[in-house]
Amino acid sequence: MFLRRLRPPHCSVRAFHDVRSYKEDTRWPGWQVIVGIETHAQLKSRRKLFSESLTSSLADKINSNVSPFDAAFPGTLPKVNSKCVDLALRTALALKCQVASRSLFDRKHYFYSDLASGYQITQQYAPLAKNGELELEIPNLPPIKVRIKQIQLEQDTAKSTFNSRTQTSNIDLNRAGTGLMEIVSEPDLRSPEEAGIYVRSLQAILRAMGTSDGNMEQGSLRCDVNVSVNKKGEPPGTRCEIKNLNSVKFMMAAITHEVHRQQDFLQTNPGLSVPQETRGFNENTFETFHLRSKEDAPDYRYMPDPNLGALVVSQSRIQDIRDTLPLLPAQRRAYLLRKYPALQMKEQSLDVLLKVDNTRDIGFDGEDARGAVEYFEVLCQGQDIPSRRDVHANTRDPVFVLNWLTHDLLGQLAAHGQTFSSNPLTPYQFGEILDLVKDRQITGTSAKYLLRYMLANPSGDNAIDTATKLDFINPVSVSSSSLSSTSTLPSSSSHEVPSDLALEDPSTQNTSSSVINSSFTSSSAPRTSNVPPEVQAFCHQAISELPNEVEVLRTGKSKGVLNKIVGFVMKKSRGRADAIAVKGVLEKLIYDSVRDDQ
Repeated sequence: MFLRRLRPPHCSVRAFHDVRSYKEDTRWPGWQVIVGIETHAQLKSRRKLFSESLTSSLADKINSNVSPFDAAFPGTLPKVNSKCVDLALRTALALKCQVASRSLFDRKHYFYSDLASGYQITQQYAPLAKNGELELEIPNLPPIKVRIKQIQLEQDTAKSTFNSRTQTSNIDLNRAGTGLMEIVSEPDLRSPEEAGIYVRSLQAILRAMGTSDGNMEQGSLRCDVNVSVNKKGEPPGTRCEIKNLNSVKFMMAAITHEVHRQQDFLQTNPGLSVPQETRGFNENTFETFHLRSKEDAPDYRYMPDPNLGALVVSQSRIQDIRDTLPLLPAQRRAYLLRKYPALQMKEQSLDVLLKVDNTRDIGFDGEDARGAVEYFEVLCQGQDIPSRRDVHANTRDPVFVLNWLTHDLLGQLAAHGQTFSSNPLTPYQFGEILDLVKDRQITGTSAKYLLRYMLANPSGDNAIDTATKLDFINPVSVSSSSLSSTSTLPSSSSHEVPSDLALEDPSTQNTSSSVINSSFTSSSAPRTSNVPPEVQAFCHQAISELPNEVEVLRTGKSKGVLNKIVGFVMKKSRGRADAIAVKGVLEKLIYDSVRDDQ
């Protein structure tokens, strides 16, 4: 026989210590908003928390991954999945929680169609971890710390779907028994915006740790928000809970509406308290609505689970997990800036890279899934072809790699409706494209066309063979050897990227004037020797077919039109000519003719 745990009488009065100083909000002047969030994160494990059934995706057939225990058959017993425990420990350590060496499982009783057993196994009274914190970066304000009350393991419920045509509810048990972490914050948040930052920050940590994919749209991260309102200087009001919010946008809208609703109630009914209740959120009207009166602990009839003993976690196990924790988002950013100091001038592009990396596919049971950062590092370190012994075998310029990765590769993937996780190019293939540009075997414009082609036609072919097949590498291009003898630019044996390439804006799909002007001025020595005859013929053709532009240049009124003439030649050469060399040839032809006339 099990005794029900009763609350001491003094617990009926809500104790509260405000760790935040009051700050006026113009949306509700004179009122203080207090928000706490219970986040339910689905553990990224191959198997469920207490059974051998596989976890399911939305594409799985309904009721296809169900064991007798998941369906609550009599006589079935639970067995804890140790992988789920390890994932929860990862999260607890990342949130600086105190991990309990001994935690217990409880049964939380309530009757609903999606709970076949009539109770949920959870850890209400002796959770796995307590007393953590999460620091939030607030724009234009000092960071704030949100205390984490506890992290507990529990099982998910089944999925109930209502059919309005037949007026029946269908139950899918695929989700029943899937491992969840309930992460409970203290009521330290004071606005909808702070709540949104909290959830996004928590989501980023879960993904960085590989413990949950944090996909709110698919239901693997859900939030229950507790909101209360009180006059400035008065004790906190009665909190109301808004259940099952599956997007940050909806959560912020629900908090805003609930604040106004409670504020209106207190102003209309002086001396009364807001009724404690559980509410839902209407995504069409952006309003909360009544679901039921709020249950309290006695209503759930908590009791120790008789089929599960204490969960004991050794200190050596905790230390092993601590030693192998992946880097947190802020730590990863600091690591990249420390390893590649040149990226300090490209922090905006670095933020794009980190954001893309945070959306990578999460492996099961903590398995490492390579993302955009790993792809970037492989390219920078020349690890895409370990057997190479050429000049690029050690390093590539990180700024050059970052520009092409964040602007061109990600831009082309987005244009094709793809994410980075579906990128068909291996680091070897993309690295070859970068090396072709760096060695001036193809122009930046041709490289963009080559990248677009290889993304649209994925194969195992290397970039050099593909470029040759597309006729991007031919005598029209100025070879690296000929350039090095006629210009002051670095030779291909240097690890420094040529200045005209490093400054090129990879987002452009045609010849950029900034590329031309950043690398060549009329006072610098033009690279005109060894220019292929075909390119010189294109230059003469441009002068004859664009007489108005040439005349403007000859009068010295505007040099901006020179870019138009260069663009004509680049178009004729299908982007394979060297824009700087073309400019030098054109200037020589045009300005020399002016001097001859004088």
